[in-house]
Amino acid sequence: MSIIHAGKQTAFSFLLTEAFPEEDKMKKNIGLLTAVISLLILIFVSESFAQTGMGRRGGWGMGSAYGRMYNPKTVETISGEVVSVDRITPVRGMYYGVHMTVKTGKEEISVHLGPGWFIENQDIRIRPKDKIEVKGSRIIFEGKPALIAAEVKKGDDILMLRDENGFPAWSGWRRR
Repeated sequence: MSIIHAGKQTAFSFLLTEAFPEEDKMKKNIGLLTAVISLLILIFVSESFAQTGMGRRGGWGMGSAYGRMYNPKTVETISGEVVSVDRITPVRGMYYGVHMTVKTGKEEISVHLGPGWFIENQDIRIRPKDKIEVKGSRIIFEGKPALIAAEVKKGDDILMLRDENGFPAWSGWRRR
């Protein structure tokens, strides 16, 4: 604890510094230790989000466990009528998404579209009774067949959700 007047140390502060030099060093060490711990926590949390893919996209990114379920080798196209459109949280901790149930000539299947914030900001609105065509990757989700949609056609409109490799439209720019 120093009292400085016009750039000079007072006799009192000089005596304190001389009498307790360890206290001054301890304050500096505690400050340094706090900064190092804060930096390590920041790095750990950032690394954790990057590995799990949760980050800004809420688990809908290509690197997330859910995102890795999309397989370009299982892509198929189905046509049918929309039975329902609902919110879904595919994996615990993810932001909610939008999925629909589609009735085809062969089956009734769940079609996962994408994160709610993205789907709800598109010009195309999908509603029950709409006739649609969906191109997507067939997966088994919670023990049942489902599609992770890459594109949805409704009349002359096309909702593009993923590219041919399954990279999500909501992920924006990527390194090529």
